[in-house]
Formats: sequence, C-alpha cells, structure tokens
Amino acid sequence: MSTTDLIPRQDDRPGAASGARDPRPVDLPSLTGLRWTAALMVFFYHVHIVEYFGGRANDLVTFAFGVGNTGVSFFFVLSGFVLAWSSATAPTGRGVPRFWRRRFARVYPLHLATVAMALAMGFLLAPDTLPDRGPLTANLLLVQSWVPQVPYFQGLNPVSWSLACEAFFYLAFPLLFWPLRRFGPRCALPVAVLALAAVVTVPTVMELTGVSDGAVWAQYFDPLTRLPEFVLGIAVAELVRAGRWRGPGLTASLGLAVVGYFLSYQADYAFRTTACTIVGFTCLIAAAARADLAGEPSSWRGRLSVKLGEVSFAFYMVHILVIRTGEHLFGGHPKLPLWDGGLLVLAAAFSASLALAWALHTWVEVPGRRLLLRKGRGTSAAS
Repeated sequence: MSTTDLIPRQDDRPGAASGARDPRPVDLPSLTGLRWTAALMVFFYHVHIVEYFGGRANDLVTFAFGVGNTGVSFFFVLSGFVLAWSSATAPTGRGVPRFWRRRFARVYPLHLATVAMALAMGFLLAPDTLPDRGPLTANLLLVQSWVPQVPYFQGLNPVSWSLACEAFFYLAFPLLFWPLRRFGPRCALPVAVLALAAVVTVPTVMELTGVSDGAVWAQYFDPLTRLPEFVLGIAVAELVRAGRWRGPGLTASLGLAVVGYFLSYQADYAFRTTACTIVGFTCLIAAAARADLAGEPSSWRGRLSVKLGEVSFAFYMVHILVIRTGEHLFGGHPKLPLWDGGLLVLAAAFSASLALAWALHTWVEVPGRRLLLRKGRGTSAAS
C-alpha cells in the first residue's frame, strides 16, 4: 500500500542522519526495496482470493499469503516514516498547500489511469460491475473509503481504497507532524506508544464487544481506524532521526516480522490485519533505515530491489485489474492444478502486472507528476 504513490519516494528531500538536528540529505534505499516486498505480499493475497489454484496448491497459497493483505499495514507505517524523514520542517503557512500539491502529484495521475483501465475492463468484460455515479464520483475524489458500502470502498479498482486513506493522512500530516518536530524526541516516544496501543485496541474492542467478522469496513477500510499506523511511522522516524530508536537489528526485526505475519494467520479475524504484524513491521522499517545510515548490509538495497521498489506503486495499483481480468476470462475462480496450468497462469498474471506497472510508471506516473508540479510552480509564480 499507500504508497506514495502509495508510499512517498525518497527523491523528496530525504531527511537527516541519525542524531542531526538540522536535516541533511540521506537516502534510505532499503525502504524503497521493502516497498516491493510489501506489494508482492498483496499480489499473492489476491491470487489467493481469486483462487487461481485448486486443491493442495490452494491450501499452500492460503497458508503463505492468506494474510498478505497485511502488506497494506506495512505501507501505512512506511508512508508515515518516509514522509516524516523527508520533511526538513513541518509544513506551515504557504508550505502546506505546496506539500499537498506534491502529494497529489504523486498519486493522482496513476490513480486516474487505473480508474480508466477499470472502466474499460468493465465495459468489455463485465458491464454489470460498472459503478453508479455515486461510487464513481467518490472514487475520483479519493473519499470512497469513508462510505461503509462495498460498491464504494471496493468499486472500480479495489485497491484504491488505500489511496483514500493516504489522502486523509496527507491532509492531516502538517497538523500531526508539527508537535513532533516542535517538541522533539521526548514527544515522539509517547506518541509511538499511544499509536501502537490504538492499533491493538481496535481489534480487542471488536472481539470483546462481539462485533461480527462481517464488520470489515470498520476494521480494515475506515481511514480513522488506519490512522494510528501512519502516526506510528511518523513517530518512529523522529526517534530514528534523533538516534533514540532502541529496536532490534535488521535480522532480528525480519524474524519478528515473519513470526507476526504467520501468527496473523492463526489469530481471530479482528487481529489479522494489523495487530499481530505491527510491531515486527515497525521494527523492520526502523532497522532497515538504520542499516542504510550505518552502511550495514541490507538485502533490500541492491539495484534490482530498488528498481522494483520504484515501480511498486504502479504494480500495486494495476495487479488486481490483471488478476480480475483472468478471473473473468475463466468465467469464475480458475482453481487450476499447480502443474497443469496453474503456474503458467500465475506467471502470466505476474508478468502482465509487472510489464503494465513499468509502462505506467514510465509513461504516466513520472511524467504526470512532473507536469502537475511544473504547472503548480507556474501558477505560484504568476500569482
């Protein structure tokens, strides 16, 4: 998720080295590489949902990726971390509209392109799935996740619900970030603890009050429910920046993230989306950042990992459209045997998603962002 794109890139003035009060440019390439890993988790989760495989192969995919949607939680925490890290100061005054314009330029060209693709797919393959005016308008305005109705938060390109959450996070970021930067690390630690407690409290309340598993909107899609993950990322970035993060190293953090991930598969429904993975994901993000700062080895800093991370937002946005196209062509869930068509269909879906992601990143995402920012500068100059 996020994103951003779904996750903000690090070409947006990356933040300070650990412990520095005056930020100086420091890239964190491992975080870009990690974005690809999270996007891949979500891809295989949707392979599981659409049931490309049948029999034991489906059981294996379910075990490995049945909670792959926790990758969106990773995106939200990472989004807060990178936005805070890349901000030399909290946006104030005229800087707030400029910040919002940059964020809009990050996400909207690609969002608009995938909306067009989803509409085209609907006209060609499934006219009965085309949205009414209300859901379409909400989707275009990135407010669809505020409406607890499936045609809204899962209409058109289903993964775009997370962009509605990110849009809300972006609007709130100047207000959220100002006190953390104003009062420094002494404020960041209690904020991180409170945000972590909020992430765990929501599913606990749902379990104790007997809220049905069907209340998926409040648990998963509601932007207010997901806000603590974003806030946690901001607070942890400030702790890392000040050299006050005391979490485990990269290997231990990866182990903690993996344990939390597979624990999610065993947990009750309410705890699957964030509660079991939030500690491991947060530690992994912070540890990867510290590894980059210290020049320590990192599996996500390689050229290929970083390049895949750069196209991960486009991959995230387009992959479900490719997978659903396959579902329509098969007339339902394929449920193919692993060695008798299943792997071939999976390879085709992955290859098509990656190829489309590269094309969208190259010809829509990057030039669209540049065009919007160039127009913004021209408008500002004229006024």
